[in-house]
Amino acid sequence: MKLRKIAWRNIRRNGRRSLLSMSAIGIAAMAFVFLFGFIEGMKHDVAYNIHTFVNGEVLVRHQDFAKYRHLNPLHLGVKNYQELVSNLETRPEVEMMSPRIKFPTAIYQEGNTYRAQGMGVDFNHETEYQQIEQYVVEGRLPRNGENEALIASGLAKDMGLEIGDRFTILTQTMGRGMNAITLNITGISHYDFQGLNGNFFQAPLDRIQYLLRMEDSVSEILIKLHEDYTPESFASVLKTELLQGESWAELEAAPWTRISETYNMIALAEAIYYLIALLFFFLGSTVIINTMMMTVFERRKEIGTVSAMGMTGPEVVRLFFLEAFYISVIGSFVGVLVGIGITYPLSIYGISFGAAMEGVDFEMSEVVRPILNFKSTIFVFVYSSLVASLASLIPSRKSAKVKPVEALRAI
Repeated sequence: MKLRKIAWRNIRRNGRRSLLSMSAIGIAAMAFVFLFGFIEGMKHDVAYNIHTFVNGEVLVRHQDFAKYRHLNPLHLGVKNYQELVSNLETRPEVEMMSPRIKFPTAIYQEGNTYRAQGMGVDFNHETEYQQIEQYVVEGRLPRNGENEALIASGLAKDMGLEIGDRFTILTQTMGRGMNAITLNITGISHYDFQGLNGNFFQAPLDRIQYLLRMEDSVSEILIKLHEDYTPESFASVLKTELLQGESWAELEAAPWTRISETYNMIALAEAIYYLIALLFFFLGSTVIINTMMMTVFERRKEIGTVSAMGMTGPEVVRLFFLEAFYISVIGSFVGVLVGIGITYPLSIYGISFGAAMEGVDFEMSEVVRPILNFKSTIFVFVYSSLVASLASLIPSRKSAKVKPVEALRAI
C-alpha cells in the first residue's frame, strides 16, 4: 500500500489527535495573519496622519524655523507664498499642497482663559488636502475672508460653545506685538486623530494673516506627492531647482522622514511590533512542534508494529512526515482563512482605541483598520506548514531507529 494512502488513513483513524494538531497549527496561523494585518494598518494610519495633518510628505519652511520653534518665530516664514504655490502647482510630482500658519493663542471667555492652538488654512485647499468636510460634525466650514472658525469638539465642550457663538483670541504678531480678533463659530470638527480634538481651531488663512500681520507669508507649506515619487528625491530636486530665488533662498524642503518627530518612533514601533510578531511565531512554533513531537512519541508502539511488518526506517520517517505535512497544510489553510475572515471585516469597520487614545499625543487614529497583505499571508501559510512538517522529522527519525521489540514495549 502506498505511504500516502496509509498517511491519510492514519489521520482519519486518529481523528481526535489529528484535530488537536490541526487546531494548534490553525490558531497560530490565524494569530499571525491578524497580527501582520494590524501592524500594517497601524503603519499606514500613522503615516497618513503625519502626511495630512502634521508635516506632509515634503515640508517647505524657513531653514531656521525648527531651531526656534519654541519661540513661535512667525518672522521665519515662507514669504511670497502664493507665487511659490503657483510654481509648485506646475510640478508633475505634486499631487496637492496646503499653506498653513500655526500659532499658539489665548482665548478669553466669560472671565476664563483657555490655551489653544490655532491654524490658519485656505479652506479651498483643505477641502482637497485633508478632505476637511468629512470631519465637520456640526455646522459648516468657515468662508475665506470672514471672521469665522471651525472649532474642535473638545475645545467647544470645555468652553461650552455652540454653533453661532463667538470667542475672542489674543496672540502675538509677527512683529512681537499683541493683537486680538473675535471669531464666529460656524462649525465643530471631530477627527479620528485625537491630537486635533482638544484645544484646537482652524480659521481662514487671510484673516489669520491679518491678525498676525504676516501679509503674504505663511509658516509652512505641506506637500503630498503622486505615488511614483519619493519625498527624499523630490525635496532634493525642489531645493536645487526652485528654492534658489532671492525670496526663497532661506527656505528648506524637508522630507517627512527627516523632520517628523514621530518618524523614529514609527521605526522603533515597527521593530517592536515585528519583535512581538516574532514572539508569536516562536510561541506558535513551540505549540506546533510540541504537538507534533507528542503525536509521534505517543505512537512508538505503532512504529514498532509497522517496523516488525517490514517497513524500513526511512519509510517510517516518510510516513510520519506525510501525515504531519497533510495535517499542517489543512491546519494552516483553515487558520489563514479564519485569520482573513477576522481581519477583513476589521479592515472595513476598524478597531476602536477611543478611550485608550484620549489625551495621548501620538499620530494614531482612534480607529485603526488592519490591512491584509498578500505576501505576509502566503508567508504565514508556508511557514506554518513547513514548521509543523519539519517538526515531525526529529521524533520520527529517533523513533525509527528504535528496535521493534523495544518500541512495542514503550506503551
